[in-house]
Amino acid sequence: MLYKVYDALNTSDLIKQKVGKRIKFYEYPSTDNMQGVYIVVDPLDVPKPGDYADNKWLTDEYFYQIEVWSMNLFDTQAVAKEVRNVMWKELGFAQLIPGLDEFDKDTGIYRDARRYKGKEEYAEEG
Repeated sequence: MLYKVYDALNTSDLIKQKVGKRIKFYEYPSTDNMQGVYIVVDPLDVPKPGDYADNKWLTDEYFYQIEVWSMNLFDTQAVAKEVRNVMWKELGFAQLIPGLDEFDKDTGIYRDARRYKGKEEYAEEG
């Protein structure tokens, strides 16, 4: 599913323009000399079976936190909003609360972290 999230994010022209190849899994960017916008996809739980029929599960449920980091408030907010749109339109993942919107004055970095939950349909039988 991580690669489906990656591929979905790369369908957005805004994300391709602002982020490029700086979409990472689990790995947070160095704050020493940050340039550009970064997206970090961090699974918060293992996939869980869901939607049962005939004593078999039909879906896997996923729970991710997706963070946008940059030194530009406008870019951070625009990319975070676009991530939300892509997660909903392309994957059917809903944004959950709480989230995080912060500025680190020591590094000058804006960080927007949002949580998403969704399903991958018709998973292999469990």
